[in-house]
Amino acid sequence: MATTAEARGENKMVSAQIPFESINEPGAYLSNWSGHLIRVPQDGCKQGRSPLIEIIGKEPFVVTKLADDPFVAITKARMVAADLDLPVAF
Repeated sequence: MATTAEARGENKMVSAQIPFESINEPGAYLSNWSGHLIRVPQDGCKQGRSPLIEIIGKEPFVVTKLADDPFVAITKARMVAADLDLPVAF
């Protein structure tokens, strides 16, 4: 039996925390350390390559997926982040 999210056609990976370099599908992501919103469009996830930008640092750069739609409304992205008790800086 499909879950409610699956029945609505939503991705089960929303709210999953992953390293930035592991992003392989478009969506709106939240930077867990800064609270910034990162929009990853479809062309940023072409097979065989990482997102169009690269972030390098000593610590892992972990993000949380907020929505499948990279252009989700900012107010909706803020509400999803708030529901997950994540910091928001956008």
